[in-house]
Amino acid sequence: MIRDKSAGKPAKGASKERAAKTAAPAKAAKANAAKSTAAKSSAAKAAAVKVPAGRKGIIAIAPPSFRRERVLIKRGVWPVAGCDEAGRGPLAGPVVAAAVILDPDRIPRGIDDSKRLTAEAREKLFDKICATAQVSVAIASPARIDRDNILRASLWALKRAVVALPEAPRHVFVDGRDRLDTACDCEAVIGGDGIVLSIAAASIVAKVTRDRLMCALAQDCPGYGFEQHKGYGVPEHLDALNRLGPTVHHRSFFAPVAAARAKHMPWTVEPVQDLFSVTEAEVQVEASVEVDASANL
Repeated sequence: MIRDKSAGKPAKGASKERAAKTAAPAKAAKANAAKSTAAKSSAAKAAAVKVPAGRKGIIAIAPPSFRRERVLIKRGVWPVAGCDEAGRGPLAGPVVAAAVILDPDRIPRGIDDSKRLTAEAREKLFDKICATAQVSVAIASPARIDRDNILRASLWALKRAVVALPEAPRHVFVDGRDRLDTACDCEAVIGGDGIVLSIAAASIVAKVTRDRLMCALAQDCPGYGFEQHKGYGVPEHLDALNRLGPTVHHRSFFAPVAAARAKHMPWTVEPVQDLFSVTEAEVQVEASVEVDASANL
C-alpha cells in the first residue's frame, strides 16, 4: 500500500495563516502598550508644560462666594450683613469689628479673606467696599478687653457694629463659632471669612481700620514698632516690652504684658494671697474663741 507522504503534512499556506493568527494578538498587545506609553509620555509632557517651575504642590483655594446671600435674597430676606473682627491675638491695641451689607449689583471684584491679601490689595478693596456697600465699625479698647476678657470684648464690638449699620439687617453672618445676640437671625460660620463674601468684605474693613489705628499709636508710642507688627507678639515686640515696659495700649492680663509690668512697675502688681498661710493674729483669735466656748460649757 502506497501512502501519500504529503497527506500528513499541513499545507504551507495553512501553517503561515496559523502563525499569523498566533502572532496577531501579541502584535496588538505590543501596539496597545506602545500607544499607552506614548499617551502617558505626552500627558506628562503636557503636564510639565502646564505647571510652571516652582509651582508644583500648590493647592488652589476657592475664594468666598455670594451664594449664601443670594439664597436668602431669593427667599425675600434682605438686607444680609456679614461681620468680622481683627485684633483678637495681639498684645496691644484694640479689637476692631466691622459689619458690611454688600450691594448685589455692585460687588467689587477681588474680595477675599483679608489674610490672603496683600496690604496694598486690602487698601484698594477697602475704598471700593466703602464706596459701594453699607459699612459700620466698632472698637473694643484694651481697657474693655482687660475688664471683660478678649472673647466677650470681641462679641460686644461685633454686636455694636451690626447695630451701627445704616440699615438694620434681617440676617447676619458672623465669622467664628459664636452667634451674636442680635434682633435678627444670626448665623455663625467657622472660617467664614474664606467662605461668605460679606464676611470677607467685613474682614478687610476691620483689618485695614485696625492697621491704620496701630500706625497712629506708633507715633504716640515710639520704639515698640506698632507700625510694623501691629501689636502682635513677634520677637521685636517682646524685646521692646522687656526694655521699655508696657504702655496704656497694652492688654494687661496677656502673659508677656503682665511679665513686663511686674518687671517695670512692680507696685501695680497685686500680691497673690497664700490661702494656706496663717498669721499669728489669726491663731490668737481662734484660741480665744475656743477658750470662750469651753467656758460656756
